[in-house]
Amino acid sequence: MPAVPSVSPATGKPTSPHYIHTTDCNFVDNAGRTLLLRGVNLSGSSKAPVDRPSYIREGFWETAEAGGESFVGRPLNIDDGSADIHLARLAGWGFNMLRFPVTWEALEHEGPGKYDYDFMDYTVRVLRKCKEYGFRVYMDPHQDIWSRFSGGSGAPFWTLAACGINPRNFTATQAAIVHCEYPLAHDPDPASLPAMIWSTNYGRLLSQTLFTLFFAGRDFAPRCVIEGKNIQDYLQSHYIEAMGQMADRIAAAGDLLEDCVIGWDSMNEPFEGLCGRKDLSVNPPAQGSTLRKGTYPTPIQSFRLGMGQPQTVENWSFGAFGPARDGSVTIDPKGRTIWAEPSDEPTGTHPRWGWKRDARWALGTCIWAQHGVWDVETGFLMLPSYFHSLPGTDTEVEFIEDYWKPHFTAFASRIRSAHPEAILFVQPPVFARPPTLEPDVLAGRGAYSGHYYDGLTLITRHWNWFNADALGLLRGKYSSTLQAVKIGASAIRKSLQEQLGMLKGDALTLGAFPTIIGEIGTPFDMDAKRAYYGDNKGRGVGDYSAQEKALDASLNAADGPNALNYTVWTYCPDSSHAWGDGWNMEDLSLCMATAAMPNESEAGLMKKGAPFGITSTVMTAANSTVSLAATASGIEGAGWRANPYDFLTDGSRAVRAFCRPWPTKLVGMQKELTFDIAKAYFKLVVRVTPQDRLRPGALDKTFDAEDGDEEPPGSEIYVPLVHYADERLLAGGHAARQSAESASISSMDEEGPLTTRLKGSLGGASTINLEDVSVPPRIPPIVDMTASTSSNGSGSTEVAAPSLLPLPLGDDTFGKSGTLLIGGNGKELLDVDVHVSGGRWRVEGQVLRWWYDVPAAGEPAREYTIEIRRRGGPIDSKSHPHSHSSGAARESGWCPTCTVM
Repeated sequence: MPAVPSVSPATGKPTSPHYIHTTDCNFVDNAGRTLLLRGVNLSGSSKAPVDRPSYIREGFWETAEAGGESFVGRPLNIDDGSADIHLARLAGWGFNMLRFPVTWEALEHEGPGKYDYDFMDYTVRVLRKCKEYGFRVYMDPHQDIWSRFSGGSGAPFWTLAACGINPRNFTATQAAIVHCEYPLAHDPDPASLPAMIWSTNYGRLLSQTLFTLFFAGRDFAPRCVIEGKNIQDYLQSHYIEAMGQMADRIAAAGDLLEDCVIGWDSMNEPFEGLCGRKDLSVNPPAQGSTLRKGTYPTPIQSFRLGMGQPQTVENWSFGAFGPARDGSVTIDPKGRTIWAEPSDEPTGTHPRWGWKRDARWALGTCIWAQHGVWDVETGFLMLPSYFHSLPGTDTEVEFIEDYWKPHFTAFASRIRSAHPEAILFVQPPVFARPPTLEPDVLAGRGAYSGHYYDGLTLITRHWNWFNADALGLLRGKYSSTLQAVKIGASAIRKSLQEQLGMLKGDALTLGAFPTIIGEIGTPFDMDAKRAYYGDNKGRGVGDYSAQEKALDASLNAADGPNALNYTVWTYCPDSSHAWGDGWNMEDLSLCMATAAMPNESEAGLMKKGAPFGITSTVMTAANSTVSLAATASGIEGAGWRANPYDFLTDGSRAVRAFCRPWPTKLVGMQKELTFDIAKAYFKLVVRVTPQDRLRPGALDKTFDAEDGDEEPPGSEIYVPLVHYADERLLAGGHAARQSAESASISSMDEEGPLTTRLKGSLGGASTINLEDVSVPPRIPPIVDMTASTSSNGSGSTEVAAPSLLPLPLGDDTFGKSGTLLIGGNGKELLDVDVHVSGGRWRVEGQVLRWWYDVPAAGEPAREYTIEIRRRGGPIDSKSHPHSHSSGAARESGWCPTCTVM
């Protein structure tokens, strides 16, 4: 690892102690340690306002037409105490990185240029709470198939009207599948929405048209002028400025940049629309970015449907063997059209939104007909290759180079005006390689943030004994689809790891920047929700073994030689068995915090001790403290537990797969990383060169490498309680509960405040104020488990007896890494057997700190190995109530052409 600079490559200013460098294909801290940033998307729930899941139709259109509603309350409720519980859980799972979805609609729903500053200020409060728990955050301007009102999420309602569109007829024309109107607007049954059918909207009229206008309106829709601007410039300028306003607000907070918010994506999963389509009369023969499932009109058929003309279109099903033609279906809109009537703007100015439309842009008629692509009267397609070449030339369209890249550059410039040190996360369309960017665009501060899902499992909602190399097929790796088939667990896991390796390699197009997989995950409603409700005989309830295997295979792919950063999709505080994540029947949330929660009274909750028996002082900021009288239900509903093992496992799904050990900070470079969840066996090999010597004084705590006055920073490994818990925390956690109860509230009648700081046990600093109760404050000890290399050089370790050390009260008392650092009653949380090939180590809560020698200048590189097992053997998943037994049924079949959505 080259030495990290002391000044920023973007601004030339000295780097702060919290600065994260993007160099040598890695995230690196200011001292020179390689960082592995892993976490979750917080949250999928942010796609819609609170209590507005996608299946609810009441007021759906009316509220939007009146200016929409606030997203305040997303992604977490700051005011009822539940945010502390959720963030404490995420920190306890070892996560240190959050991808933070924010939609354009949330920022500008009231109309063009009318920003929701209340929501922006609320977002700042949430980000401050994330900071208190030690998380780094990158902002995600999120969209799916354009907007909530076209069946997805993202853009505000008024953008549809700006494009001359009437969304009330989307369902009739199948211009878009809208969950709350599925399958028929007059007789909806949203619970019957098929898995992933929402993603077929990328092959329908609305998304194809809107993304074409957004990215390429100047070239392909020159007649579409509004407020004196082409629709492309109008939409892009509003989108960029809305996100810029959010960035300004974060910057104005004064305490979030670098310490918490480190950068921005530009747009979630951008779509090319019709740009580059060779022939509008046919659909691509091979599976691409558009899922073939259900009705599948060609573009020209979509144009006709949008004008109310009946069409007979292909119908497809998707099974274990992938997509298959399933006859044809006739769609008859009965004359209803998606194009707004001229009477909507009687004077040329919209009465609600205020814009003035150019006279050449006629309402009531398909814009592609207005540009001569087809004839409405005859239905004839006149220009089948209209979108294939740049207008007036024979030059084929290159969407990323011609359209995505200029937008990214403009977006980056606006973000950097608010956040000069922002890391720019580069996310082109799914599975597309990023382009080469001019050096001044990223300015040494960039990362590639592609997405990856196991497409077969995602679409079929089943974990199979076979799979296919979807990315390899799309990239031309195989001469036939049969070669892409992978049979057996080992072959599947190897293939997934190779596919993520391909994505990591794509980052090199940008330069020596790191890769983070912005979305990765697995559905939990597999096999007709068998884990929730059982099969037809009630068997399988609580059995997440199939989900565990699927998620472990995906996350294992990020280990090995890849050493990838990632943010799992997703964590939804309001997830449920019935409706999943509350959006289009997706069900990928790692935790359903309200599931299986006991109905305890508020008094009973108040009499519990703080998690881990930790009691400390309250934060002074008013927005960091809340009254228990208003928060008991919020805390309880979020899944609060006194036993740390219970707290990290109750309500979680396939927790053994995503809560896994990994090096969060590493002196040197990872060479090998393996973890076997069945054996609870972890192995890490690190390669260290003279260039990996840390830069003194670069972090919060200074150290003198010569005098040794302060302990130098070393490598840090997250060792999860979920896999390595001490036996006393298991089987109901009786001993842990006794420990917690020793600091519990004895009576509601006692006087004086008790403030419970979850930070103390879970790595953050947030507080919950429990009014009208008191308990003497006490600080528990840290357990010091230390080992050094044995003198015989065998690689075994001599373990010193744990000693109790007083807990320091400095800035890092409870850790900035978002991990559990504290034990209770002087007993360690973990039961670990650690072997190192060199150096010394110490366990503090769920963090293993490891120090080893760095070669001097001119000396050869060294390799060090660490192995971690549970001393008592792997936790028995059959006997422990929070683990899940195996035995989920499997079916055969394969999909050679499935893709990631």
